[in-house]
Amino acid sequence: MIEARSIKQNSLPDALPNFRNLGVTLRILLLTNGMGFLASVMQARSWPNVLVQMLQISTLMTPIVLGILLVLWLVQASLFRIAYWRGVAAVNAIAGAVALLTYYLGGEFYQPVIESDYYFDVLRCVLLSVAMCSLMLMYFRLRMRILSHALEDAYLQVLRARIRPHFLFNTINAVLGIVRAEPKKAETALEDMADLFRMAMSEAKDLVPVHQEVALSKQYIALEKLRMGERLCVEWQVQDIPDDALMPVLLLQPLLENAVYHGIETLVEGGVIHVKLRREGAELRIEVENPCPVASGDHHVGNKIALKNIRERLALLFDAEARYQVSSGKGYYRVEIIMPYVREKRREHNRIGYARIHR
Repeated sequence: MIEARSIKQNSLPDALPNFRNLGVTLRILLLTNGMGFLASVMQARSWPNVLVQMLQISTLMTPIVLGILLVLWLVQASLFRIAYWRGVAAVNAIAGAVALLTYYLGGEFYQPVIESDYYFDVLRCVLLSVAMCSLMLMYFRLRMRILSHALEDAYLQVLRARIRPHFLFNTINAVLGIVRAEPKKAETALEDMADLFRMAMSEAKDLVPVHQEVALSKQYIALEKLRMGERLCVEWQVQDIPDDALMPVLLLQPLLENAVYHGIETLVEGGVIHVKLRREGAELRIEVENPCPVASGDHHVGNKIALKNIRERLALLFDAEARYQVSSGKGYYRVEIIMPYVREKRREHNRIGYARIHR
């Protein structure tokens, strides 16, 4: 059983792509058609003939590619349970077998009209399918390693943001201000601060329960309220989130931090941050909206940095199945993140590189 690994680890294991992921499927289709286009250019005798050659190659290649993708989709769970190189061998064997079966069942559709060596044509079809499959796996392996480094850098930037000196000093000063008058409240604040920093410094997993991330974010808001008082209010709408839902670690708290520093803190009268988490079918939606000055100036620069970090993490964990949207208007700034709904009981299938999503 594959355990979720830390996003702070230096050495990351190779892993097969998730063939049930929409982004992986689209990339395979685009890359195979790109290879087909290059082959058509090499075979064509003129530019008008390129389209003819491309149609011929695509007609022969598409049934094989779709057949391979279908089989890989069916055996995806089994591929997760075996070692990487055995999985590579299994995927290549599937590609060769599907190509052979398609060629055999295709009959005259695949066999040339002119006389040729039948066994040579069969072997060529199988070898080309295996070669293309191997190139795809090499691409996804390289992409996973590149994204892994990007995620590591993004996590370090998020971690540095979690321990900003002014946040630490402001919190300590706020606690010192109430330690005599309200010792119980000061003790709770110190416990909240310890939990927040422990979470930021810990070897966190890729995905954590939503209720855990919400609890951590509420602790952060409680600390900020010590110095901002009634100027800071947060309206939570999290009733529609299932208890088994998972989300990337330290995803919600950075959004709230930006809403505080680039929104509420810049307003003399303060304001209300609206946080909405809900499940819609197979998707999990997170929305954070905060008021901001009409002429916000450089404050949105910080928002863009945080969103860049979040985008890199989502790209690695969920590929094209996760996205974020930013909208702003007169006096408001809203961030909405949409990701697949991942359940906690299947958490063991999540591994760094690609989300192991079985819905």
